[in-house]
Formats: sequence, C-alpha cells, structure tokens
Amino acid sequence: MKKLFRGAKWFHFVLLAVAGLINAFGITVFLSPMRLYDSGISGTAMLLRQFTPDYLNLSVFLIILNLPLFVFGYKKQGALFTFYSVYAVCFYSLGAFLINNVLTVDVSVSSPIAGTDLLLCSVFGGLISGIGSGLTIRLGGAIDGIEVMAVIFAKKIGITVGTFVMAYNLVLYLIIGCISKSWILPMYSIMTYYVSLKTVDFIVEGFDRAKSAMIITNRPQETCRALSETFGTGMTLIGAKGYYSSMDKTVIYLVLNRFQIGKMRSIIKAEDPMAFIAISEVADVFRTNAHEANPILRQDGNSQADGMSRGKETAEKPERIKGEEQAVTDRAVTAGQPDQAAEKDAGGVADSV
Repeated sequence: MKKLFRGAKWFHFVLLAVAGLINAFGITVFLSPMRLYDSGISGTAMLLRQFTPDYLNLSVFLIILNLPLFVFGYKKQGALFTFYSVYAVCFYSLGAFLINNVLTVDVSVSSPIAGTDLLLCSVFGGLISGIGSGLTIRLGGAIDGIEVMAVIFAKKIGITVGTFVMAYNLVLYLIIGCISKSWILPMYSIMTYYVSLKTVDFIVEGFDRAKSAMIITNRPQETCRALSETFGTGMTLIGAKGYYSSMDKTVIYLVLNRFQIGKMRSIIKAEDPMAFIAISEVADVFRTNAHEANPILRQDGNSQADGMSRGKETAEKPERIKGEEQAVTDRAVTAGQPDQAAEKDAGGVADSV
C-alpha cells in the first residue's frame, strides 16, 4: 500500500476531485443538452447513452468504459497514475450524476447557461472540459481512457499515440454523423475537440512557454558575458565547425521567456552581427542542483565527507580496539628483548677477543 501511494500528495486528491467535477460541469451543462459530443471514451459514453435505458446513464457508462482500460494499462502506466485516473473518473461520474439527477437544473433540452446556441455550447463546453482534463494530466493522471488505449495499442499497429487518438475521434464523429443523418453536430463536436485540446495544452504546458535559442557565433566569450549580465542565466557552449568555411565556431544554447527574445536579438547583433540564431519552443524545463551536476564539486564534497567520516571514526574508536593495539605493541617490545641480550653477548665475546 505504501508503494502504491509513494509520491502521492494529499492536495492532489483535492485537485483531482475538483478536476473531475469541472469536467462533468462542462459536459453535462454545455455539450450533452445540445447533443454535442466530447472526444474519446467520454464521447463514446455520450453516444451509447442515447440508445440505452435510463438507468444506463452517462455516469454508468463513464465507469464501465474507463475503468477496464485503466486497470488493463496498470503495468505500463504505473500504480499511482492508475489510481489518480480512476479517482478522477469517479468524481467525473459523480458530478454528472448529481447534475442530471439530483440538482434542480434542467439540462434535458438546452443549456441552462448558453441556451440553444451551438457555437457557445461547443466553445465553452470544450473550454471547461479541457480545464478539467488538463488539470488531471498535470497532476499525473488522466480523465479519459483513450490515452491509455492509445499507449497500449498504438505501438502494436505501428502508429503514434497522437495518430491513434485522432483516428479514434475521427471514426467516432463519422459514426455520429451517420446515425444522426446530419453533419452539423459532428462538425460542432470537432470544434469542441479542438478547443478542448488547446486548453489541455495551455494547462499542462503553461500559457508562457519558454523559448530555447541556439546562437552560432565567432565571439562566444563576449556574447556570453553580455547575455549573462543582462539576463543572469546560464548557458551551454558547444563546439562546432562551419560546413562551407571549415572555420571553428561555437554554439551557445540558452533558455529564455518570450519577453526576452527581442532584447537577446539586440545583444547578439551588437556583439556579433554575423551570428546565426535559431529559436524554438520548449515544452518544459527541469533544473538540476549545480552541486549535484558538477562532478568536481561532487567529488570535493565526497572527499570532505570521507575525511570528516574518518576523523569521526578515529575520535570515536572503541577502547577495546585501543587496548588490542597496545597489547600488540607490548608483544613486539617483548619479542625484541632476546635480540638485545644477544647483542650484549656478542659484544662481550668481541671484548674478550
């Protein structure tokens, strides 16, 4: 049990519960009343609910369809991911049940907030459900089993996870269009999927994504000094060689935010007008402690620790060990006494001669 909850934090459970309820609010208040469909397993559950008795509602299908996938993907995704995902789906199902069956909110014909406006319902339904899904992913779980299904089956059939999810949703919306004999609702549902996907990206990766810059320059020291004084950031220098010129060059790699890009260009232009700059987006940045990353610092630290340990062991040496060492010394002295007597005898013989 301890191994299962290793790495889990109590506030994660609070936020996962909130994420499940947010997702339920977006689906049941904006999408479901207008017969719009979410993507993945959630959209499949919304479709099946229309052809089954009332007791097989959305809440039941969310549990029936998602739980087996999470349990089946336990070995690949890990115990904590599986538990987080099941926990979030349970609150998603609970929220959908409360809104549809307990609260005095009529969501059977139209949205109580956006009315019958398909555009508003599709946009805000995708936005709100995307917030719930993105929050769940950011905390280390998933609120839809389609991601787990993709991880399990995509490699077996030779496609990527993203392609598998896209193909699944495309087939789902085609089936919905054929059943409803209209392509209006499927097209609005695709808009919902797009808005939800972008919202998930913003929640997981952040609104202000970092930028990485690779600067190829002939004046690395001057350029690095100017950048470091301006931004106070670390940089990595990589040796390089020009293809046409065969000249030795240096590649400077650093990570900045988007507000610093303009200033960086000005600095590079002032220090080395001939420098080449390539800028790309960075999804996430992880830092390592400098003391741990530097082998020299780590070796010095270990040497100091070993010295302190040896000093402590010497200071705390048991009296029994000291007694044994003294006994060895006494035996050595005693063993040396016959040699001294022999020397005296030899000296006496020499004198007599």
